[in-house]
Amino acid sequence: MHENFKKKIEVHGKMLYAEFFHNQKDRPTLVFLHDSLGCVQLWRDFPEKLSVAASCNVLIYDRLGYGKSDAMPSSKRNADYLEKEAAVLNDLLSNLNITGAILFGHSDGGSIALLAAAKYAGRVAGLICEAAHIFVEDVTLKGIYGAAEAYNTTDLPERLKKYHGDKVDAVFKSWVETWCGNDFRNWNIESFLPQITAPLLFIQGDADEFGTMAQVDRTISQVSGNAEKFIFSDAGHTPHKEFPEKTVAIAADFIRKAFP
Repeated sequence: MHENFKKKIEVHGKMLYAEFFHNQKDRPTLVFLHDSLGCVQLWRDFPEKLSVAASCNVLIYDRLGYGKSDAMPSSKRNADYLEKEAAVLNDLLSNLNITGAILFGHSDGGSIALLAAAKYAGRVAGLICEAAHIFVEDVTLKGIYGAAEAYNTTDLPERLKKYHGDKVDAVFKSWVETWCGNDFRNWNIESFLPQITAPLLFIQGDADEFGTMAQVDRTISQVSGNAEKFIFSDAGHTPHKEFPEKTVAIAADFIRKAFP
């Protein structure tokens, strides 16, 4: 059995902070992939609650530049940065000898989950995408511009600094400049979707300020495996925070049916 840990792990020559809890023999590992401003700590107790409800092990980690992981070498990212993050995830799972993972990805993390399921199918047994993006929408950019305004006019930097430390400006700048850059406007990962054969649950809020139902429906219609969706009424971009108990119940039910 794997050992439980909270430590930094070297991947691609960089140190990534990870937490691993392996208490369920012969059960899958749930891997949590945070959003564009997230980290391990910001998941709070959601991973633990879902792991208990679904009888799964848990891996949570900070991507490079976030949380307790090493800083980004540069805030400038290319349009394929999410594909690169999927490769990092694959190598992290390989280092930890994890196969048959169930990915739970939120926002950017959901996009990474889709790419990993498409490109590294041998490591991914299932995936839950929450508010994932497969292309850029006007509403997405509007939401990012609004966040940028809040970063410049409110205490948002100080609140995020609690989680990202002195990396906070680079984290925020990287998100805004990448998604709002001209070379990212045509970003689209729909060509990868037919390669996904693992069962998929797509969770979305009907009032998501960063994406529309087109993200959900176009994903569900193009993957090759079994796919289903759950749409929260009156929920925004983070159903797992807005309706945590309901999200746990829905996700756990999906996992139990797919991995009895």
